[in-house]
Amino acid sequence: MIRESFIFLERVGQKSEQKMWSSGITDWDSFLDCNDVPCVSSKVKHYFDRQLIEAKKHIKQDNANYFSDILPNGEMYRLYDKFKDDCVYLDIETTGYYGDITVLGLYGGGETFIMVRGKSLQKEAFERIMSKFKMVVTFNGSSFDLPIVEKYFGSKINMPHIDMRHVCSKVGLKGGLKNIEKELGITRVEEVQGVTGADAVQLWRAYRSTGNEKYLDLLVKYNEEDIINLKPLAEMVIPRVWESIRF
Repeated sequence: MIRESFIFLERVGQKSEQKMWSSGITDWDSFLDCNDVPCVSSKVKHYFDRQLIEAKKHIKQDNANYFSDILPNGEMYRLYDKFKDDCVYLDIETTGYYGDITVLGLYGGGETFIMVRGKSLQKEAFERIMSKFKMVVTFNGSSFDLPIVEKYFGSKINMPHIDMRHVCSKVGLKGGLKNIEKELGITRVEEVQGVTGADAVQLWRAYRSTGNEKYLDLLVKYNEEDIINLKPLAEMVIPRVWESIRF
């Protein structure tokens, strides 16, 4: 997807990009090989050539961060097919909406990493795990998870971010994560089916007031399902979004 994208070029929007695709300029190499690009003067063409050559260099170096500065936020999903093996899926539970973090879950490389407040929720551990990956995927993370995590640890998450809530909306999949999962046939383990975000808050309160680990175990399982299910969600929806735009 990213090698077929031109939307990060200066003053190139979706309409201009569509015109390029329609004229047979379908990827960076065909753009560079072409002398006459629709809606692009020869002077601007040389400028774009330099930008694309630079982008090719960073793709070859697997430098995802380069694109976090030049791609529009709503188009970060175009990096997914290139960096999907280097993605980390993130979700948090809190004491209430925009409250303190209680559980932070990360899933990447086939492993889950669960951090619990008062036990393992530490900045150094979080940054060590995040450093293994090149891109972060969330659901509604741009307005919830990431700002809260950054405030909690006092540091910025500097990598491309795909917010699946906004990606899903591009193909008419709206509402909460659980509703979209059901629509797509993505299932959860039986013990947390029907558990909601509000329930997650109550589970933490019950654990804190009683010390009973069963409440924490259920909360952790709920969070784990959130992060694990983000992967099939991305794998199902992102190609659908790209197809709707590209073809």
